[in-house]
Amino acid sequence: MKTTENLAAAFAGESQANRKYLAYGEAAAKEGLGQVAKLFRAVAAAETIHAHAHLRALDGIKSTAENLADAIAGEAHEFEEMYPEFIATAEEEGHRRAVLSMKHANAVEKIHHGLFVEALDAVKAGQDLGDASIYVCAICGHTVIGEHPDQCPVCKAKGEKYAEIS
Repeated sequence: MKTTENLAAAFAGESQANRKYLAYGEAAAKEGLGQVAKLFRAVAAAETIHAHAHLRALDGIKSTAENLADAIAGEAHEFEEMYPEFIATAEEEGHRRAVLSMKHANAVEKIHHGLFVEALDAVKAGQDLGDASIYVCAICGHTVIGEHPDQCPVCKAKGEKYAEIS
């Protein structure tokens, strides 16, 4: 159905715009343009509203167990198929920044996969993950439940680069 294809494309476009505008907002803030940064963040929030509406129209949000299973499959696809191919191409083309970026992402996607599997097991047992803190490395995205390490095992950033997620 064409409308389903259009919703999927709109969801992808709105999602990408959200991430791009957040990055643009960070750049504007670094340039001392606080109001422009705020505008980028505001429009990014609006794009999220649009993306979520499109995803709901696609019936793309299911039970937590189903959402976790979908997330597990998506992460597996990324580290088993997508990133290995992308890394090989970037290496062939000599694009060192892309290689490093994608190798970090690939390593972290494996970790995300394991965390989602752990979460799905908990949900299937009728439980949540508990109340431990969750941290993300601001450099590579390494994600950890509990205490963050003194040094990121993926990108070697100092532990102070981890942000606690609320």
